[in-house]
Amino acid sequence: MADMSSGESCTSPLELFNSIAAQGELVRSLKAGNAPKDEVDSAVKMLLSLKTSYKAAMGEEYKADCPPGNPAAGSNSDPDATKANEDFVDPWTVRTSSAKGIDYDKLIVQFGSSKIDKELINRIEKATGQRPHRFLRRGIFFSHRDMNQVLDAYENKKPFYLYTGRGPSSEAMHLGHLVPFIFTKWLQDVFDVPLVIQMSDDEKYLWKDLTLEQAYSYTVENAKDIIACGFDINKTFIFSDLEFMGQSPGFYKNVVKIQKHVTFNQVKGIFGFTDSDCIGKISFPAVQAAPSFSNSFPKIFRDRTDIQCLIPCAIDQDPYFRMTRDVAPRIGYPKPALLHSTFFPALQGAQTKMSASDPNSSIFLTDTAKQIKSKVNKHAFSGGRDTVEEHRQFGGNCEVDVSFMYLTFFLEDDDRLEQIRKDYTSGAMLTGELKKTLIDVLQPLIAEHQARRKEVTEETVKEFMTPRQLSFHFQ
Repeated sequence: MADMSSGESCTSPLELFNSIAAQGELVRSLKAGNAPKDEVDSAVKMLLSLKTSYKAAMGEEYKADCPPGNPAAGSNSDPDATKANEDFVDPWTVRTSSAKGIDYDKLIVQFGSSKIDKELINRIEKATGQRPHRFLRRGIFFSHRDMNQVLDAYENKKPFYLYTGRGPSSEAMHLGHLVPFIFTKWLQDVFDVPLVIQMSDDEKYLWKDLTLEQAYSYTVENAKDIIACGFDINKTFIFSDLEFMGQSPGFYKNVVKIQKHVTFNQVKGIFGFTDSDCIGKISFPAVQAAPSFSNSFPKIFRDRTDIQCLIPCAIDQDPYFRMTRDVAPRIGYPKPALLHSTFFPALQGAQTKMSASDPNSSIFLTDTAKQIKSKVNKHAFSGGRDTVEEHRQFGGNCEVDVSFMYLTFFLEDDDRLEQIRKDYTSGAMLTGELKKTLIDVLQPLIAEHQARRKEVTEETVKEFMTPRQLSFHFQ
């Protein structure tokens, strides 16, 4: 699915962006048709010239997967018009000018979701009999839609299932990509429910410059990383859109039902599609919506349409599911519930983005212990002072320090985290010491993940991706 874990940032004047896209198509078709070399060269020259103009105008490279000016749901402004100090979030773009990152309280108001408060966390604890996950305790999963309804059902022994996903755009996943999966595994364990994981390789083919074969091969590689998180094979079905849609009439029927109930104006309003976007992009949201309905998986739930779905994902994916929740009652299905996470910051700071193409913007699951150490020491944005003396006197700023932010995600011990916060803020702990603490947490975490991934064979992936009955206890 449009990645459940991260946002991409971009801006661009529309005409220039569209000209580049059209020129790129022309170059590809000339090459495919073996056109004369001088004709191809001339078209390529034109393409490069357009990209140069774009970079000069925008101060950044043109990216095919960054549609210009995606309006935020319900607003008619584009990011270019967004005030410099305002946050902007949609499924492709996450932008903030604050070193602290996005203002999530404002986002809850903008998106119309509900805050995950102490009361809800206590209720989850009571229902599961388990200590809440650190992502809940620390507000990393911070917003929800209808979670109380899911808990009502669970307490009344009524079923629900989990759905999350990954848009496989590169072979290696980074730490940020793991966040929804770590939390989804915890939910699967404590509620003992089935899980479906969508690999939206079709989406990545439509948005990025990939072949279908590449997109599918990324699905298989990313599935290995996901399986290495420890999901229960008896309760988990991972599927590739490219593969599964052709095998499951139930899934495709739901896609078509959703498509019939969403107008072109609606998807333009929600996702900011333009007249020059390919029709695949315009129809894709229905594909991401379909797994929210239990009868999309006849092998798992047979033809039952009454089983509610709970979707843990990053908040930038919410527009897809606002659309889904709008359509659900009109096609006779329950609305999916959601749990939203904050964004995982890039090493360079919460106002920059992580990019699979920039190896230094994040810690990748393929990184060695040495690479992790080097990246944290060299690139992790520091909230420390310019000199040791100043730092000892005035202390560091945990709100902007990336090493501290990463520890809130990955250090399990609450008391130790609080002690680090106090020591760094008071100046008792120096930036180098904070970075060393993070390195000591990340190196074993990544090494253990790599060891588990090594155990995942092609055969294991195949088993997880075979449509089949899953084991669960509800009638």
